[in-house]
Amino acid sequence: MTHPDHTILCAAPMQGFTEAVWRHAHDSVYADGLRYFSPFLRIDKGVVRSRDLRDITSPLNSPFRLTPQIIFRDTFEFSTLVRAVTEAGFSAIDLNLGCPFPPQCHRGRGAAMIARTDVMSQVAELMRDMPHITFSVKMRLGLRDSDEWHPLIDILNRIPNLSHITVHPRTASQQYSGQLHLTGFAAILDSSAHPVIFNGDITTPQQISDLIQDYPAIAGIMIGRGLLMRPSLICEWRDHTEWDHTRRMQHIIRTHRIILDHNSRTLCGDSQIIAKTRPFWDYLEQEIGRKQWKAIRKATTLPAYLSATQ
Repeated sequence: MTHPDHTILCAAPMQGFTEAVWRHAHDSVYADGLRYFSPFLRIDKGVVRSRDLRDITSPLNSPFRLTPQIIFRDTFEFSTLVRAVTEAGFSAIDLNLGCPFPPQCHRGRGAAMIARTDVMSQVAELMRDMPHITFSVKMRLGLRDSDEWHPLIDILNRIPNLSHITVHPRTASQQYSGQLHLTGFAAILDSSAHPVIFNGDITTPQQISDLIQDYPAIAGIMIGRGLLMRPSLICEWRDHTEWDHTRRMQHIIRTHRIILDHNSRTLCGDSQIIAKTRPFWDYLEQEIGRKQWKAIRKATTLPAYLSATQ
């Protein structure tokens, strides 16, 4: 497996999964030098959601590198979110132009913004007037058409304080299924004036090496669901070897224990503790087996949950 030292390695933001306690536990156990991105902050009833701000200001966000991500539909939401994030002490911000979920797209946010070049042109002007902030973008190829990205790239290419673009080579209408449009990704790689990071369907260490070999110009790799399915993925790639199941499970149990201990200290009652901790297992059915996975999902008391996770 190839292993260029300059490759940027990132954990993708995923709502309900990669909040502060997961980031803290993952970094504590694997210490693989990942860059972490927060699930997107958004405006709710005219103000930044308080729970989003609590996530990025949590003391659990140390010592690893965290970049907050924001999602917006106009310049007001963009400016409000940027102000909140910078006041929280951050100087790097990721823009979500890739969320495929209809509740966000129907409001003009996420992947819908790819086609809203009038708004993005206004946002780009604001970004250029903020040289003290380093921005990045996570995007898809389009809302419904895999060629919708062309006008957006022209806008992004003119933003000097844009550090990189992360591309998930699907359309929003595909959600997370269907074929990756690798031709579209290669075209963005050729067209972008900024470094490009690949995101999408990475589940094995060998796939990371294959991508670097196939696209030597890429700046890095971002992994979302693959990291929830196999938390040791980056460590295995760095080790140039795939871990056996026993070793993977030992690290998974340690990671879960950190999350469970934190939630047990900070939450009240079995229901809250289980509700916040159980998502850790959602993508791990292949590792732990369907019988144990179903037992975890059915547990309604802490003793039952603890028994199922042993």
